[in-house]
Amino acid sequence: MKYTLNVNGADRQVDVDDDTPLLWVLRDELQLTGTKYGCGIAMCGACTVHLDGQPTRSCSTPVASLTPGQKVTTIEAVDGRVAEAVQAAWVAHDVPQCGYCQSGQVMSAVALLRDTPKPSDDDIDAAMSGNLCRCATYVRIRAAIKSAAAKLEA
Repeated sequence: MKYTLNVNGADRQVDVDDDTPLLWVLRDELQLTGTKYGCGIAMCGACTVHLDGQPTRSCSTPVASLTPGQKVTTIEAVDGRVAEAVQAAWVAHDVPQCGYCQSGQVMSAVALLRDTPKPSDDDIDAAMSGNLCRCATYVRIRAAIKSAAAKLEA
């Protein structure tokens, strides 16, 4: 079936089966490979994108479930003051190890700070709980989120 999706601010047409996960549309049809496949069952968070600004697991989101005009934002296009603060904090705190989970981690952190500018440890834990890091950089992730929040507050 043909779909018109708004991805990273541009309307894109794809012809895929209704049950095709958004992840595969992004990676295989649109060649946006920053969003990663991790588990395929929405448990690891590597595939996190924003749908209308909300973090969503693209591996378990069938393309047919998207509504007309719904905006999909991937790691390739996440931008703005919050995204810049998160990305700078990620580098400053040496968060990435293997880097595989990082696009999903960043997308979740950006959504958290957009909704909760001064997150507590509990807020961070709740927002990031669906994002697994096999390298276990959780302490650095929390520190980077706090650092980004402080930068945004200044």
